[in-house]
Amino acid sequence: MGLPEERARSGSGSGSRGQEEAGAGGRARSWSPPPEVSRSAHVPSLQRYRELHRRSVEEPREFWGDIAKEFYWKTPCPGPFLRYNFDVTKGKIFIEWMKGASTNICYNVLDRNVHEKKLGDKVAFYWEGNEPGETTQITYHELLVQVCQFSNVLRKQGIQKGDRVAIYMPMIPELVVAMLACARIGALHSIVFAGFSSESLCERILDSSCSLLITTDAFYRGEKLVNLKELADEALQKCQEKGFPVRRCIVVKHLGRAELGMGDSPSQSPPIKRSCPDVQISWNQGIDLWWHELMQEAGDECEPEWCDAEDPLFILYTSGSTGKPKGVVHTVGGYMLYVATTFKYVFDFHAEDVFWCTADIGWITGHSYVTYGPLANGATSVLFEGIPTYPDVNRLWSIVDKYKVTKFYTAPTAIRLLMKFGDEPVTKHSRASLQVLGTVGEPINPEAWLWYHQVVGAQRCPIVDTFWQTETGGHMLTPLPGATPMKPGSATFPFFGVAPAILNESGEELEGEAEGYLVFKQPWPGIMRTVYGNHERFETTYFKKFPGYYVTGDGCRRDQDGYYWITGRIDDMLNVSVREKIGPIATPDYIQNAPGLPKTRSGKIMRRVLRKIAQNDHDLGDTSTVADPSVISHLFSHRCLTIQ
Repeated sequence: MGLPEERARSGSGSGSRGQEEAGAGGRARSWSPPPEVSRSAHVPSLQRYRELHRRSVEEPREFWGDIAKEFYWKTPCPGPFLRYNFDVTKGKIFIEWMKGASTNICYNVLDRNVHEKKLGDKVAFYWEGNEPGETTQITYHELLVQVCQFSNVLRKQGIQKGDRVAIYMPMIPELVVAMLACARIGALHSIVFAGFSSESLCERILDSSCSLLITTDAFYRGEKLVNLKELADEALQKCQEKGFPVRRCIVVKHLGRAELGMGDSPSQSPPIKRSCPDVQISWNQGIDLWWHELMQEAGDECEPEWCDAEDPLFILYTSGSTGKPKGVVHTVGGYMLYVATTFKYVFDFHAEDVFWCTADIGWITGHSYVTYGPLANGATSVLFEGIPTYPDVNRLWSIVDKYKVTKFYTAPTAIRLLMKFGDEPVTKHSRASLQVLGTVGEPINPEAWLWYHQVVGAQRCPIVDTFWQTETGGHMLTPLPGATPMKPGSATFPFFGVAPAILNESGEELEGEAEGYLVFKQPWPGIMRTVYGNHERFETTYFKKFPGYYVTGDGCRRDQDGYYWITGRIDDMLNVSVREKIGPIATPDYIQNAPGLPKTRSGKIMRRVLRKIAQNDHDLGDTSTVADPSVISHLFSHRCLTIQ
């Protein structure tokens, strides 16, 4: 199955563009996949997608069992391939895929690729630092060696299978090494986004009782210097005060790399163009250890810990409606199958591709589609430390051309930001290598979709508008590049193994055109298994409202063609006509103008925060995901205090 790279580069005529259709009867316009994409696609037609999807939901054990054969299992599954209960009225909620089978996800994404598939010399990551010119690359073999070394470091520090390790790092190669080393020895990584506060880090360390913290001295995000070690120290001090001393903190010398002479070998560490000798970091003897010193002493071979398919792989925290973060737990076997499969089919991955997901690894998108999904497929990816607008708004497109990126995955927030600067920063770059574009994080508005399609993709790249959640592990609703006619703003159809339904308030499934609660009727391999340390919260949040279904918390509309459109969170979706339900003379007590609303970094409105502001309740819970905290301060200071 070849890659149509040359056709994509040379095809600028109408034949290489998706067919634009204006449907009858008020249907949204759709764009058919470009023929050259369909010709080489893993799923080349809508009919083939429907055949595969039907099999995946009717025969999930056989469908996923065939995919499981592509991976290495130390011992096979001894019993049922799938067991589950989604109905709280019938007992405890549980999901088990291949329980009793043993494997190791690090072995599958590294050793298997190096030894079985002979990809040792293939580039795993092109690292692009915050500053243009800060670059390096790391091959699969080099990555395996470094992961084995750091696995030995962790074991020497007393980390064992089942222990939790907190990671608080920017987008540097050592972050990937650290998470894969945890996976190799059976420890759970809990990655905390490096933009979060010390309080957020402390809260997450305490919730999962992490034995060790891995961080860096400092890093630049655009022009902003972030003294990460200082924040880490504050978090560890808070942990100490709350009766939980973390015994070790391993520190990567990132901005101070140049003085170590570590930039000479691309197999060791990336060079740092902008060093920062003025960064002052405190050093806690007995707790702090330098990464580079530990690595110099470590052996480069490390036998993996063979884990049950249902053993936990990692914890990733997501803010809950109560404001207390939920520790989402994903497991080894099912997560591996699901992220590998979604990556392969949603991005139509081929061996020659260069993939770039701009997400930070601190989010689930980075876990699944920067680290585990691409590596499980033997892909070459771009790992980007910077931001889209630094040093200027050309940055993303210059990187696309530099590495000849073929598949590009970013957030609607970034697309809308770059739209403001017009077409010229995009069109002055070739972008000829691009074949598939993707969006993630929130529904994309049609205007941004059209700009992304017409300007960035030059009308020849299908867009995969993906809907999924931290809790789902991977894509749930998504087009497939060679098969699905696209409608701007619609996540289109379910991925393999996904059985969606739309329910009304009474829990009845709605057929045909409908709008209501989006739920899923049966498990897929990548579904979370529990909330860390609080299974009752897991059951209450996702299964109690509609027994027998996984409840996403999102509203959804299905149109007359069967396309799914995400309409927003449940509380937003359930807003009804005030005039109809309360009365025609009902009016708001107070209308407050504001420069903005509290949103997450992916663009989602934090409605629970707005409710607290309306009640003048300053106990906001976890606000670490808010993009601009000043918006909250402004809303509080300008609210009407006379309303009770």
